[in-house]
Amino acid sequence: MNMNQLTRFLAWAGASVTLLAGLCLTTVDLQGADQSGDRRAARKAARDGARPSRLPEAVMEKPRRPPFEVALVDRASRPAVATAAERIDALLAEHWREHGVKPSQKLTDEQFVRRAYLELAGRIPTHDEAVKFLSARGAAKRSELVDRLLESPDYVSHFYNWWADILRLAERPQKQFPFEPYLSYVKEAIRTNKPYDEWMHEMLTADGRIWENPAVGFQLRDQGMPLPYVDNTVRVLLGTQIGCAQCHDHPFDHWTQREFYELAALTSGTRMRLGAEGAKTMKNREPVSPHTRELLREVRATNAPNAAAIAQFVLANATSVSYRDEPLRLPADYQYDDAEPLAAVEPKVLWGEVPASAHAAGGRERFAAWIVAHDNRQFARTIANRLWKKLMGVGLVEPVDDFREENPASHPALLEHLTDEMLRLDFDLRDFVRILVTTDAWQRRAVLHDPSAGEPFRFTGPALRRMTAEQLWDSLLVLIAHDPWSVQRPTASDIAAAASLDIERADLAAVIAKQQEFMARYQPGRYQRSLAAVCGYNGQLLVRASEQPAPLPLGHFMRQFGQSDRETIEGSRQVATVPQILAMFNGPITHAMLEKGSVIYDEVTSRGPEQAIDVVFLSVLTHRPSAEDRRFAVQEVLTAENRAAGFGNVIWALLNTREFIFIQ
Repeated sequence: MNMNQLTRFLAWAGASVTLLAGLCLTTVDLQGADQSGDRRAARKAARDGARPSRLPEAVMEKPRRPPFEVALVDRASRPAVATAAERIDALLAEHWREHGVKPSQKLTDEQFVRRAYLELAGRIPTHDEAVKFLSARGAAKRSELVDRLLESPDYVSHFYNWWADILRLAERPQKQFPFEPYLSYVKEAIRTNKPYDEWMHEMLTADGRIWENPAVGFQLRDQGMPLPYVDNTVRVLLGTQIGCAQCHDHPFDHWTQREFYELAALTSGTRMRLGAEGAKTMKNREPVSPHTRELLREVRATNAPNAAAIAQFVLANATSVSYRDEPLRLPADYQYDDAEPLAAVEPKVLWGEVPASAHAAGGRERFAAWIVAHDNRQFARTIANRLWKKLMGVGLVEPVDDFREENPASHPALLEHLTDEMLRLDFDLRDFVRILVTTDAWQRRAVLHDPSAGEPFRFTGPALRRMTAEQLWDSLLVLIAHDPWSVQRPTASDIAAAASLDIERADLAAVIAKQQEFMARYQPGRYQRSLAAVCGYNGQLLVRASEQPAPLPLGHFMRQFGQSDRETIEGSRQVATVPQILAMFNGPITHAMLEKGSVIYDEVTSRGPEQAIDVVFLSVLTHRPSAEDRRFAVQEVLTAENRAAGFGNVIWALLNTREFIFIQ
């Protein structure tokens, strides 16, 4: 915490905002801030200690047990993890010597505990968690903290948010079609630490309806768009952009249009509707069974105001993924000499070979087996590079989905070593993360990185980054909610109970009755109102980011800070905007922490001024104040209209510093 900055904050003098390097850096002097209506209201609320808290009871109750169990970490493997981390550090040290650079400073315990919680749990530590770690003794305390975080619900929540941005996880990507079972499946795969190759193979080959086999959501996400599905799959899982070759030979890579169609021929027999045997599936409008078609005609004939919603419900129940080999033909406007327009293409992978175990299988199975095979190093290389960027801030290949000969890795030997490690671990992503955060390189101070400088990043420490929207939300929630898990996302069985119908035997009356049952529980507006009744505060749901509606509305705090709309792969943003600053100054989420019954309110009001200031600094910045910091902060508390308002001023000041919002 910069003392001059804190002094200016607490003097309430002037207002200025600095935006630096495209990230939200705020240095604020607040002269005349008590002219703000929002701040006057907050100060009045702080004065009124007798007024009952407006926070929901479910949020203020301390949970008696974790929200769910997580697969345990094998502590006996710590020596092997340390050895693997040392090999990575040795490669980096050689790289630094070769390029004449020095590593950044090592993290103090205060900096380490904060980064570990942010990067593994998606939030800052609580006051008690910080004190417990800082008071601990012994050489293994950092390893023990890492292991505890990796087997916590917080880890599941945080990495779910990361995957949600990559996989474009949305509750209703297709109108009334419920995707919650798929979202729940992704979280379950993280919770159980399912091997990555097994997890991806399941999603690439799953059959059935989404509430019966939620893994089909990966294929359904691009329903009606079979060619973009292939492009998106290769981009996400193999880090290769082949989309341009859908229409013509790739202008910047060596992929041809014919090669694209040969790969797409492996999945062209994927169908999305029940009872549409033998129907073509490469058109946007997929056929349905005769019975479903008759039901849809009856729905239209009712002229009911909700006829469109009922029709969507029928189609949701008629949507079931299956596969049968089916030829794919080149487009009518194919213009190259190696084949005729409309010629059938022979299914073929882009490089390497399909594993022998899948030679006799259908095209979709051959496609999946080729992607996840240990022999296909690009699959392991891509996820290793993604996780490296997740923890170090910059990929060894950037962008992470643009592997090309013309775009080499900044440290090829390290990338190949990480690929070997991923294969050695049999795609245990959590153990891979465990190794990376055990490295000496990760446990160093963050360093500045300018992506436009043209110089490769040397990884002398992780790149300095602002918290993601989800990290920022969940960190603020730490200061508010005793129970941030008061509601959780519905499971596949929850949705099935309300939505599942034997559509091939149902009549119109049964369809309408079941649709009404589903809408009564999960119609988006109604469902969100039911959540608000449990954990709502001023239009916000005070629960973890992973349990929030997806996508959130544009005006929501997390959308303001760049959360993705889940329409594009990795669509989140880190661009600084004025609404972000206003949200941190006077948004509902910052007011909530000053409500009676919040975590920080309870912690502060139960102590004397000096001890309470220590609590505030540890809670917000994860370190104790310097003597000068404490003196100025205590002076602000004692000279304010009342102590609650004074503490609120100090908390507001710390929240709006660079130190809070950046991962140092």
